[in-house]
Amino acid sequence: MNKSELISAVAEKAEITKKDAEKAVGAVIDTIIERVAEGEEIRIVGFGIFERHERKERIGCDPRTKEKIKIAASKVPAFKAGKAFKEAVDKK
Repeated sequence: MNKSELISAVAEKAEITKKDAEKAVGAVIDTIIERVAEGEEIRIVGFGIFERHERKERIGCDPRTKEKIKIAASKVPAFKAGKAFKEAVDKK
């Protein structure tokens, strides 16, 4: 499912127009991105947790030259599925 299919499904399920569903889905996604980028954790009970993890600097290997390289520290988004979400997926 891509974003436009998600918008259509939300519009149908919530019985709203696709235009309103697009605004709602866009607002939810934008808010999650902004808040996680700021380091805030977003916890949606039954669905999961969106959070930011920090990766430490580490040594890697260039696959072409086999040369060791330093990989800089970075911040990455992470998602951990909630119990109800995991159970729903497991039943299918």
